Amino acid sequence: MTAPILPLVEYEDASPQVREVYDDIMETRGSDWINNFWKVLAHDPATLKRTWQDVKQVMAPGALDPLTKELIYIAVSATNGCEYCTYSHTAGARAKSMTDAQLMEVMAVVGMANETNRLANGLRPPVDAQFLPEHPRT
Repeated sequence: MTAPILPLVEYEDASPQVREVYDDIMETRGSDWINNFWKVLAHDPATLKRTWQDVKQVMAPGALDPLTKELIYIAVSATNGCEYCTYSHTAGARAKSMTDAQLMEVMAVVGMANETNRLANGLRPPVDAQFLPEHPRT
């Protein structure tokens, strides 16, 4: 485990602005604790608040169900090499009933997509006309 660049801001040491965000995180998640990602971001209360608001909006139920969103987050986190995010969103997906088989299938897709993306980027085939939209979508 690596040490954080900045110390963690614990709830009892947090400013009122940070505590307000921490309280919203715990209420939204139905949790009684704040994970370390937020504790590090708390050194900049504006970034903490903005990031939490964006995450809360993007990860809320919408056209994609919450498990699908977590699976996408795992895939992107694995591709970007973010150990913290991979662990965090795997835990989140497990809480939303992700199975080991689903995790392994996501990792297989991640591996295949990364391989074929590198091949296509290196070989530069032209995009097939059939893949192009016939008109802009609104």
